[in-house]
Formats: sequence, structure tokens, C-alpha cells
Amino acid sequence: MYDDLLRPALYSVSGGDAERVHARTLRLMALADRRPELLAPLRAALATAAPVEVGGVRFANRVGLAAGMDKDGQALSVWPALGFGFVEVGTVTRHAQPGNDRPRLFALPASDAVINRMGFNNAGADALADRLDAHRPAGTLGISIGKSKVTPLEEAVEDYRYSFGRLARHADYVAINVSSPNTPGLRELQDKDALREILSALRSDSAAGHEAGQAVQAVPIWVKVAPDLTDPALAELLGVCLEVGVAGIIATNTTLSRSGLDQTELSYAAQAGGLSGAPLRARAVEVVRFVHDETAGALPVIGVGGLRSAEDASAMRDAGASLVQVYTAFALHGPSVVRELARALA
Repeated sequence: MYDDLLRPALYSVSGGDAERVHARTLRLMALADRRPELLAPLRAALATAAPVEVGGVRFANRVGLAAGMDKDGQALSVWPALGFGFVEVGTVTRHAQPGNDRPRLFALPASDAVINRMGFNNAGADALADRLDAHRPAGTLGISIGKSKVTPLEEAVEDYRYSFGRLARHADYVAINVSSPNTPGLRELQDKDALREILSALRSDSAAGHEAGQAVQAVPIWVKVAPDLTDPALAELLGVCLEVGVAGIIATNTTLSRSGLDQTELSYAAQAGGLSGAPLRARAVEVVRFVHDETAGALPVIGVGGLRSAEDASAMRDAGASLVQVYTAFALHGPSVVRELARALA
């Protein structure tokens, strides 16, 4: 029904613009966010109860919503009702920013993929902190933070520290995004020395439990990595993560590769931005396996990239993922994807 009726209708009323579809969908979900009478039937139909603890955090099931769908936490009560075991909001930056120029989001249904160059469009860390102060629903919440576009690379540490300080008290875990391809220079922060400086500062802040005189609970830190890293570069990054003591790795972000596009959509290969969805799946599984093997299982992994079916979920689990996340398949095919993945991993 979703593929045959609802998705075509959404694209029709949105003039075929993928970003308008996303915005309209999120607005509807935000309207339902504080309507328990609407959410209870959804939860009964779609939620999968299969609790698990990973890295000291309890998850309602092993399938999470990846960052990028609900950047500013507008529909936090809705996602669990749609079957997600945890939600990752963001990526959020210290400074509010509009993101890159439009068009910047392209749905490729024949390839079962999406290309985006959104550029961390979000209302900023202060706005999200204020929203969560007013309304922080139950459920496992991850918050992804990234560097503001206006912040020079040499000031990245303080930029991340500010967002971490404002948001850590609300998060069950914080994801450090140094791997998006859509902020100039950001991926340079995956270099071992730059990453060590950022993670050491955040670990220190978390241990100190201090933000403007208020207690802040120590929060697990996860690092999101790019699929385009070479094995030696990824091994160096993992060495830093083990040295500093992060909680785990999220593998992977979107890719700059255009391999795997359907022949009918090859014209999109020239579009700048990160590719997600089915073409990324095999590489994401490879990276998860590399992380698991390289760290001898010492770092839990959230596997993300192209997951749609029970077979995909099983492949990611067999590669070493403790949890998975989904975004593109959910956007293109609806909540039944979440239920299938969660049941496969239950």
C-alpha cells in the first residue's frame, strides 16, 4: 500500500520534490507527537518489543531511526509508535544553519536510493536543548552532533564541546559525526590526531559532568564513520577510539561512490552529495565486519546503510553489528520495513 498508493500520492502533491515530501511528512508527524490517542493504535500494530542492552544502554529493539530524518526532534513520540527501538536526532550543530542551496535531496526509486547534500540544516544545539527541556518523551534517544559550517577546522573542538555540553544531559548516547560529505572539510576530522583531540575533550567533559555549574550525567559517545575510508585509515581511527574509550562505532555514513545506480538513473551520478540506500549496502556490511574484526569485538557497532529486508538485517548482524539503523528504506517504503528488520533481529 505504501509503495503503490501513499508514496506516489505524497510525491504528486509535492510536485515530485523529495525535500517537500520529507517536510510534509515530518510536519504531520509533529502534529501527532503529543496525541497518545493516535499513537497507541500505531504502536499496537507496528512496535516490536525485543529489549536489548548494548554499551550500557537499553534499547526497546535493535532497529533505530538514523540521523537525518528528524534533525530537530520534532516527532520524538511518533518514532517508537512506528516500531523503532531507538531514535537518533540531528545532526545538530552549535550554530543554527540553513544548509546547502536547493535542490539538495533526490529520491532514486529505481536504485532504491537517495542522494542528499543537505549540509546539516538544523535549528542549532540551543534550540534542540530548549525543545527537550520542554518535552523529552520516554524512549532511547541518541543525539548526533557535527561541526558548524561557519566554524574553522582549527576551532572544531570547541564547536563540538558546546553542542555536547548543551545536549548531553538529554541523550542516552551522543554520536560524533565527522563523516558527512556535505560540510566542507568535515571528513578531515576523521584523521587520527584531529579525532583524538575532539574525543578526548568530550570524554573529559563527560567525566567532569559539568555544564555551567549543572550536573551532567556521563553519556556514551559513539563515532560515525564514512564508508569511503581506506582500511588503513579506518584502522587508525579505530585505534584512537579504543585509546580514548568511546562506546561504539556507527558504520556507515553516506558514500561519495555512485556504484550501483540503476541504468535509468545514471544521470544523478553527477549530483554532489552522499548516496544512501541499496547501493551502499554491501560496503556498509564490509565496514561493519572490518570494525568488528579489527577491534576483536571490543567496540559495539551500529550498522547502517541500505537495509531493507530481513536478509539484510541478518547479514549486518552476522558481520558483527549489535544494532542497526534505517532511514532511506523507511522513507521510500514505509514503516513495514522497520517491523521486518526488528522481527528478524529479535
